[in-house]
Order: sequence, then structure tokens, then C-alpha cells
Amino acid sequence: MFTPRGPALHELAVQAMSSVERGYDLLAPKFDHTPFRTQDRVLAAVAAALRPLGPFGTGLDLCCGTGAGLGVLSGLCERRVVGVDFSAGMLAVARDARPPAPGGPPVDLVRADARVLPFTGAFDLVVSFGAFGHFLPAERPALFARAYGALRPGGLFAFPVAAPPRVGSAQYWTLWGFDAAMRLRNALWRPRFVMYYRTFPLPRVSEELGAAGFDVGTWPLDDLGALPDGSPRCRLVLARRGR
Repeated sequence: MFTPRGPALHELAVQAMSSVERGYDLLAPKFDHTPFRTQDRVLAAVAAALRPLGPFGTGLDLCCGTGAGLGVLSGLCERRVVGVDFSAGMLAVARDARPPAPGGPPVDLVRADARVLPFTGAFDLVVSFGAFGHFLPAERPALFARAYGALRPGGLFAFPVAAPPRVGSAQYWTLWGFDAAMRLRNALWRPRFVMYYRTFPLPRVSEELGAAGFDVGTWPLDDLGALPDGSPRCRLVLARRGR
């Protein structure tokens, strides 16, 4: 599906019936040939928005997957870049496909659960791309607290958030239908596969980041276009740890 090098329908079905960790272990070799990989233009827009806010010494890609975001950090950070994910399969692909760039900072890959990060005060910049649908709303406060704890004073937690689709649009009903199917699957089958597209509303997320101690702002990613009313299609959340 998606491309000739992407996963077949039966492979996606097996993934969907697995746990999140096992599912991504199975999908990892073909993940970069699916639409689930963060698009290069999104990565470029985030990098361009973050560059004036640097320089950064050390960076963490939270839930790094196959490592698409590691290139962003390698271009922004001077001393060290770390990718964290709990899928050994995804980390293996990241290790093989994205070695450190010549002259760039060293890149380390760590297998760990983002909800129990093994870092304290270690990073100037934490980013994440496309992973938050794997966390239930009740899990976000702990996740954000861990991100806060991983940053040095004054450090920045940044991630893009797309504008919600217009109510009644084809995309709206597609996402609604996917989430409904996933909830039905999880009610009937174990282990659960948590992947919800409609549980990450920006106003609520901003409140939760503030409760974790962050000073929260957003920046429009104008390179990704605008909606018919002129508002940006995507914003970059900028959550700063106090000094």
C-alpha cells in the first residue's frame, strides 16, 4: 500500500492487531514508505522556525521512530543529539538509515518509554513529531512533566500541531471514523493499540503544558500554508522551561 515499497494490506492488519510497541517493530522496515512518516516540508518548516531561537547545545527527539526528526536536531544542536523510542525495530532503522552527519554532533539512540524518560536536566531542546496520538489524554500530564524534567532551565519543548479539520469536511469524518474504529477495536481486542487523531486539542494541551511548569506560546508555520480564513494550517508549540 501507499508505495510499491510500503507495507501490504495484510501487514497493516497484523500491525493493527498488535500492541503499539510490537506493531511498530513490525512496520519499522517499511515505515518511511508510508504517509505516517513526518513530511520533509514539515521538518524543514520546524527547523526554520527554531533556528533563530538557538543556538542549542543538546537536543532530544521524543518518540523518534525511524529518526526523521534527528536531522532537524543535528542541524540545530552543536554538542549532542539523542533519539528516544520504545520500539527496538524503529530504532534499528534509525541507526542504519540516519548515521551522524560529517561534522555534526554525535547521535545516540536510546530505547525507553517517553513516560519514564531516563534524563534529568540534560537538554536545551526537546522536539517531537507525530507521536502524541499514542498517548491517552490521562497520560499527557506525566509525559509533559517528563519532558520538562529532561530540559535544562530555559530549555525549549517544541512540536508542530495541525489545525483541526473543518467540521463536516471529508477529513473531519475520516478522522472521526478512524478514531471510532480504533475505540471499537480496543474495546474488543487486547493488547490495545492506542492511536487517536482527535485527542490532542491545542487549547487543552496548552493548559496541560502550563500546569507542568512551561511558559507556552505558538508560532505559525506559514510555509505550510493557510486555511480559507487566513489562519495557519499548522502551528509550532513553543513551551519554555523557566530559568
